[in-house]
Amino acid sequence: MTSKKASLEAAEDQSESRRNRRKTVRRSLVEASEAQDAALLARELRTSQTQQELAVLVVVEFTGELRKRKQITEAARLARTAAAVMAGEEDFSDQSTTTLDFEATRAEFEELARSAGASIAATIVQRRQKPDPSSLVGQGKLDEIVAVVASTNASLVLFDHDLSPSQLRNIEARLPCHVIDRSQLILDIFARHAKTREGQLQVELAQLEYQLPRLAGRGRAMSQLGGGIGTRGPGETQLETDRRKINLRLDHIKMQLDSVRRIRHQQRQRREAVPVPVVALVGYTNAGKSTLFNALTEAGVLESSRMFATLDPKLRQLQLPSRRKILLSDTVGFIRNLPHTLVTSFRATLEEVERAEILLHVQDASSPMREEQKIQVEKVLAELEVSSKPVIQILNKADLVPSQEIAHLSNDREAIPVSALQGSGLEQLLAAIDAALVADPIIESSFRLPQSEGAILASLEAGALIDETRFEGNLVFLHVRGPASLLNRYQRFKEKDGLL
Repeated sequence: MTSKKASLEAAEDQSESRRNRRKTVRRSLVEASEAQDAALLARELRTSQTQQELAVLVVVEFTGELRKRKQITEAARLARTAAAVMAGEEDFSDQSTTTLDFEATRAEFEELARSAGASIAATIVQRRQKPDPSSLVGQGKLDEIVAVVASTNASLVLFDHDLSPSQLRNIEARLPCHVIDRSQLILDIFARHAKTREGQLQVELAQLEYQLPRLAGRGRAMSQLGGGIGTRGPGETQLETDRRKINLRLDHIKMQLDSVRRIRHQQRQRREAVPVPVVALVGYTNAGKSTLFNALTEAGVLESSRMFATLDPKLRQLQLPSRRKILLSDTVGFIRNLPHTLVTSFRATLEEVERAEILLHVQDASSPMREEQKIQVEKVLAELEVSSKPVIQILNKADLVPSQEIAHLSNDREAIPVSALQGSGLEQLLAAIDAALVADPIIESSFRLPQSEGAILASLEAGALIDETRFEGNLVFLHVRGPASLLNRYQRFKEKDGLL
């Protein structure tokens, strides 16, 4: 019995040893596989950082379109003309305006490319009467782009214009690298900065809607051929398959966004049960909205000079000088020629703008394209059908502009100069918001409270301005100015004839 028991124990030890060896081998294989995957990922990241981010920029201005639109106001044009005459120079207002606008457009596109993580190898500039139907820039300029890409070893070409599907195919057929137009570049920046699930869904929806008309199949070479008698033929091409998959994905994303909208609607209904008005910050990208949002609410959201650095909406409570409380909303920035698919897909995010009682239009006072940026923001607000809402104009970055020019701008446009970075002008802005609010108006009331009602006294001191206080025995007489929603809660303690 003893020998049999010993042999069984030895067999069990051997089987356990074999199992341990198999586990060790399996673990080592898994670790080796993970190490290999990590090495491949690191290699891909290094490759993307060294090659894929090196870009050639193509900026095109169509002079035929300049006559159809005015990019500065008539007052600014006359001011520049007068300045030129006083300086003894000839009037080249049209040429200087065109140069200024074009240089600002070029600088903005270069900043967009940097915000997307691109390293600019070269910038190619062209002025032509009208776009070329096949390549946008013409064959001669396309040959120059090919030579610049070859000399710089760039792996990306960025166009500061939207390319039609045929133009994109024609250009990519000539270039040995990837080609991206303006809309796709903005979509890529949005994809980088979308953090929440809602933002990621909205970006994916916009990207798929952009890619759908630009799918390029490869004809019969990509056909899904059938097998057997009667099934031979071209079948369903890969292009049709891709379109079907994208349409199915679009339907799925729209269903998910609908559920997000329902959740937002429920949250909004709960908020509206307590009358707290919403005030929304809007403006051109990189105008300093996030910095102003932090200066007013101490929210600590990301502040960056990169375009579209903050994408997901933020809501914070803010108390005004009258002790009224509002919800301040920080929204995504706008930009010239913002892709329509973004405006459509981000409608759930921009619902806060639609629900806001007041819009704070933040403008970069130091930008030479301030008027053009203002027009572009108003154009997007018109698309959202919120142009009729009360708007407070804010000239941010006032510390970067001479005081005389700021005074002229603020008087001319009834705008409030502020510096979110230095914290100046914020009191005037809060007072303007307080005066513009219509919901939950400020009223005056007199109260006679027992001193035992400490909770009511604390509520009035926290949410209203107490102008006069008087004690008589166990009673407290108060004269208060504050929100109607707060003071009407304590109707039973109001003095009918007022305070003394």
